[in-house]
Amino acid sequence: MTTVLASLNSALRKALGDDERVLLIGEDILDPYGGAFKVTRGLSTEFPGRVLAAPISEAGMVGVAAGMALRGLRPVVEIMFGDFITLAADPLINSAAKFEWMYNGQVHVPLVVRTPMGGRRGYGPTHSQTLEKHFLGVSGLVVAAPCNLPEGAGEVLLQAITQGEEPVLFIENKMQYLLPILDEAALSDFDLRSISRNGMPAYTLNIRAAPPAVCTITAYGYMSEMARQAQYRLAFEDEIFTELVIFTQLAPFRLEDVLNSARRTGRLLTVEEGSLSLGWGSEVLAQAVEALGPRIQAARRLAARDLPVPAAPSLEQLVLPVVEDIVQLVKKMV
Repeated sequence: MTTVLASLNSALRKALGDDERVLLIGEDILDPYGGAFKVTRGLSTEFPGRVLAAPISEAGMVGVAAGMALRGLRPVVEIMFGDFITLAADPLINSAAKFEWMYNGQVHVPLVVRTPMGGRRGYGPTHSQTLEKHFLGVSGLVVAAPCNLPEGAGEVLLQAITQGEEPVLFIENKMQYLLPILDEAALSDFDLRSISRNGMPAYTLNIRAAPPAVCTITAYGYMSEMARQAQYRLAFEDEIFTELVIFTQLAPFRLEDVLNSARRTGRLLTVEEGSLSLGWGSEVLAQAVEALGPRIQAARRLAARDLPVPAAPSLEQLVLPVVEDIVQLVKKMV
């Protein structure tokens, strides 16, 4: 069975093979190491001269790559740990995301910046954060995250590399890498629907042949898999039926599908691994309440506590949301 990691690696291989303008840039991404999480393993051997080792300078990598994109290339930058995306914020926010607007649409910046986020591996407070919320409101920047549903990982990355003309921040949760891409057998208890609205796909999941859902759950990245597990438990242990809406494009926001679902169920729960305050879930709920008003009977957010992520596994479990948290919060809502 294909994993998310293998799917991402295959997408990079295909992008390099299909288009000589694609280049990879990052720290320690050359073979035999192949990157800290092995997403680029084998690629420098197969495409010598187009997989480039960079010094420890996140700002330098993204700045150089933005210049490459301006000159017609399609660079893909790997930031080894998502915590260090803060060092690349200046060239990403103040340069790459702005150039098309500053030059009246005469230039484009087809740059992809990949980076692993998230905790649950005991890496401590400076290697376990989930920071994408700080980039969601940047005009001109697309923020995306893969999932382990069919066509939700490598295909989304390939679309970001080959089809877009805007810079993309591509968030990969560390715990996703070894998850299998779910096939028809693994999803036999679910009705899966995939929707694309001129962007990356969104998905809705319902328990097959179940009564109407009474709560909408929405999530992305690794939390979408945890939400799917919670959805299954709620259905088969408590007879509480939910509809799960999963996004792969976090910004710009396209919330039609979650709004349609919440309009039917009257309840909306957002699930994310980043800290609770001022996050993705806050914006989703704000837009839902603005659009649906009194039709929303209950609206809640589930996220990490507003604390640094501890290194000790026992403490990490207390800070980051888990499946049981989703189950209990849905029970309270209904």
